[in-house]
Amino acid sequence: MIDVIEVIGIGAGGTASLGPDERRLVERAEVVLGGERHLAMLDDAAGRELIPWPSPLRSHLPRLLQRVSGRRAVVLASGDPMVSGIASTMIELLGPEAVRVHPHVSSVALARARMRWSSEDCETVTLVGRDHDRLRRHLAPRARLVVLTHGADAPTRLAELLVEEGYGESILTVLGDLGGVDESRHDAAAARWDGPPAPRLHLVCIECRLDGTRTARSLVPGLPDDVYDSDGQLTRRILRAAALAHLAPTPGDVMWDLGAGAGSIGIEFARQDPRNRVYAAERVAARAARARSNARALGVPGLVVLEAPSVDAIKEFPSPDAVFVGGGATEELLERVWERLTPGGRLVVHAVTLETEALLHAMHRRRGGSLTRLAVEDAQPLGRSTGWAPRRAVIQWAAAKPAARQGHRKEPS
Repeated sequence: MIDVIEVIGIGAGGTASLGPDERRLVERAEVVLGGERHLAMLDDAAGRELIPWPSPLRSHLPRLLQRVSGRRAVVLASGDPMVSGIASTMIELLGPEAVRVHPHVSSVALARARMRWSSEDCETVTLVGRDHDRLRRHLAPRARLVVLTHGADAPTRLAELLVEEGYGESILTVLGDLGGVDESRHDAAAARWDGPPAPRLHLVCIECRLDGTRTARSLVPGLPDDVYDSDGQLTRRILRAAALAHLAPTPGDVMWDLGAGAGSIGIEFARQDPRNRVYAAERVAARAARARSNARALGVPGLVVLEAPSVDAIKEFPSPDAVFVGGGATEELLERVWERLTPGGRLVVHAVTLETEALLHAMHRRRGGSLTRLAVEDAQPLGRSTGWAPRRAVIQWAAAKPAARQGHRKEPS
């Protein structure tokens, strides 16, 4: 195996932007890996092999790294290789001890400098190699977004998405070839975007402005019911907020949404943090498709929906930190879920039938937690006046699996 592979960030100025230590590493390298543009910056040197990245990179990279094992290897990358860069992938494959990173000024830092935006006042969104619908989660009035994108048509696609979401007056700034002699800039409102194709190296800064045709979507649990397309199988707003309060999402959590219906619980869990991963099970094909569509529309297209009974689907899912069972609860399912739940994990189950209510009473006695009857009434017209109309009551069982003893560490899924 490679002892240590050096990943070196390089600026638009080429090798002249390298410090003396990084330049020495490149000169001593037996093999240099990088994109065609980076390798073209190097002079020919006897005994040094230049290897361009294979395509597709991710699937071919392990074999390439094995090929250069045992040789002094250097990787060249743009700017900071840890900002949506190759260094993160290398660490994932080789482990942190096998990779040493030498960052240059990142394109994000340069963009903030050009825009005069402090790091505290803006957010970086990565869409490189990812679904552009992810941007929807980050849209909010007055938000400032530095968006890493790919493709010459990326700004046009982002402008169309902003208009669709009611942010047509947002200002897009496309910054190309930052730090180089060909650096460029183009500004326009999303609704009037007419910019040229973006340079190969670019990013997009967005100053979000809601134009009044839509209402901003909060990240607080309990989105309005009408943002979801459903056939009626939807956990309503107040009950959804109550369930998510017990599910208690934290960054990086894995969550199961079983009997997903329109997918609302899993979607709002995923919206709490981009690092959260949600796996949903829904046996009805039309509902599974609807849950996927809702996830895209609400900015979490990575949500996985498996069309299968819950008891079968969970065999394919990684161990969860939180589980919601909105339908089809059985003793077998709940015991399997409890077994797979990580120490400290949270389980919430809703019941509307007497049979499932009896099951939740039994689980409450066995596993503890809280058992709550949620009865909601809405004000509705009653003749010439207004009266209260009760909804069907829901029984909620919420429990947390005992945390691991001190010193125990959860294995990564």
